[in-house]
Amino acid sequence: MKLATFRNGNSEQHVAIVLDEGRYLFDLTTASRRHGQDTETFSTMLSLIDAGKRGLDAAASLLDKYGSEEDLSVPTDMVDLQAPLPLPRQMRDGMSFPLHIRQSPRGMRKLYAAENAQLIAEIDAEPLAELPALYRELPIYYITNRMIVGGPGSTVVWPRYSKVMDYELEFGIITMNTAANIKAADAHEHIFGFTIFNDFSARDQQAKEIPGWLGPAKGKSFDGANVIGPWIVTPDEIGDPYSLKAQARVNGEIWSEGTTEGMLFSFEEILAHMSQSETIFAGEFIGSGTLGNGCGLEHGRYLSDGDTVELEFEKIGVLKNKVIRQD
Repeated sequence: MKLATFRNGNSEQHVAIVLDEGRYLFDLTTASRRHGQDTETFSTMLSLIDAGKRGLDAAASLLDKYGSEEDLSVPTDMVDLQAPLPLPRQMRDGMSFPLHIRQSPRGMRKLYAAENAQLIAEIDAEPLAELPALYRELPIYYITNRMIVGGPGSTVVWPRYSKVMDYELEFGIITMNTAANIKAADAHEHIFGFTIFNDFSARDQQAKEIPGWLGPAKGKSFDGANVIGPWIVTPDEIGDPYSLKAQARVNGEIWSEGTTEGMLFSFEEILAHMSQSETIFAGEFIGSGTLGNGCGLEHGRYLSDGDTVELEFEKIGVLKNKVIRQD
């Protein structure tokens, strides 16, 4: 099942099942109210996530019973598609792909080098560093701002303090079944679904902050920077999440390609680590980190004013956004 959140005109947010390869949305919120079934469950995506498997079963039942009512299925291009989970209860993002981890420091050094062509050439000539042992010992992640989530089709406004804007090719999970001390063997029971994540990054600002040792701040925290979507796909439709093909395109040109193979830790292992003596709540977002070669930092190519960025993951969909620079 694919699940979306949308607004129709100035209406409240509605929860929907995605139909016909994304062309239509079956309005669960309206269907539940019209027929007096589980109205609270389908009031928001968080309410549906809180209901867990029972909620998903109820959604399937609504579609089966009332899917023939034409006015309950709205064309996707006629509504305002939102982030599928507009306000996660928490947002965490990891560092799971070895090639990205190995290549990113080189990209940062080239940013520090500014336009010193000789120094940049020397950096490029160096052999790529080995993966630091720490990344194989435990999952590394940071907590980001859950209040600044953008969605499919949203315009990402470039922060005034940055000149170097980047995209990041990522996917992630939405959690369910609130719990602490989750065992890796049981963690699949806490995955509600998968979605795409574009962790837009002001790289020049991030380069200034890295020496401070507390992780990204204004380099990744500006309005609309955490973009997720276009919908949430339940695990039964994904199959093996660790073998999905992925691609990033800028203005239709392929900039990055890769797969989700080779994560240092699975999402199940990441959940087990995060939940040690800490409650992981239903409705959190946990990002995979950037796929290898999945951002401009790794190949020295950055976004320009007006660029359109598309991230595509097999079995999930396409997340499309435009970036604009402020005056």
